[in-house]
Amino acid sequence: MIIRKSPSEIEIMKEAGRVSARALRLVGEAVRPGVTTGELDRIAEEAIRQEGGVPAFKGYRGFPRTLCTSLNEQVVHGIPSSKIVLKEGDIVSVDVGAVVDGYYGDNARTFAVGRVVPVAEKLLEVTAESLQAGIDAARPGNRLFDIGHAVQTVAEAAGFSVVREYVGHGIGRSMHEDPNVPNFGMAGKGPELQPGMVLAIEPMVNAGTHAVESLSDGWTVVTCDGQLSAHFEHTVAITEQGPIVLTDEPGAGLTNG
Repeated sequence: MIIRKSPSEIEIMKEAGRVSARALRLVGEAVRPGVTTGELDRIAEEAIRQEGGVPAFKGYRGFPRTLCTSLNEQVVHGIPSSKIVLKEGDIVSVDVGAVVDGYYGDNARTFAVGRVVPVAEKLLEVTAESLQAGIDAARPGNRLFDIGHAVQTVAEAAGFSVVREYVGHGIGRSMHEDPNVPNFGMAGKGPELQPGMVLAIEPMVNAGTHAVESLSDGWTVVTCDGQLSAHFEHTVAITEQGPIVLTDEPGAGLTNG
């Protein structure tokens, strides 16, 4: 069942989104060679709690930390640690969410650590562009798979692939609500998009094959071929006027990019 939000609920979700976006920005500002992912996690939790929010991921289904930090070939759900040190040339995908007044915000971005190889630069650029394409398709009257089709078209035109096993989702009073929001699909298919729907749109784009597998920690997902992966995400409300990005700080770019 897809839960449509009222305008007042969307206003509350804007605050949850702002807190999530601020935490992601502060983490991004701290990304550099020599920093541990554990330190990034500390920054994020402190930022969320300073704003009166609660980290959305910490304890969710047993996940132990505030952030998901996924390096290089890791796709999603990497666990921060004081033993994982960022190195020049890495890319690190950071996913963070916050709960404010009972509603969730959720966003992600992949950051370059210092100077990275050209394929990594292109991967980050294309994944951000695919997210924007998905957001642009999130309009009343369109169909759910129009979002994934837009994401897939941008990613594959650049020679990359989109992950199938992990998808975006509805969001509101729960982290994961109906519907699932794939990053692939045939245009014109799926439920009609209607005002009041709020979706976490989150392309996961791989430099090589779309195939992924989970590590023995039960959380971290990696590409099967060991090639790079990037992850960008926004929480987006569908309104009569078009899509509104809720995980956006005032004055920031639409895709935090």
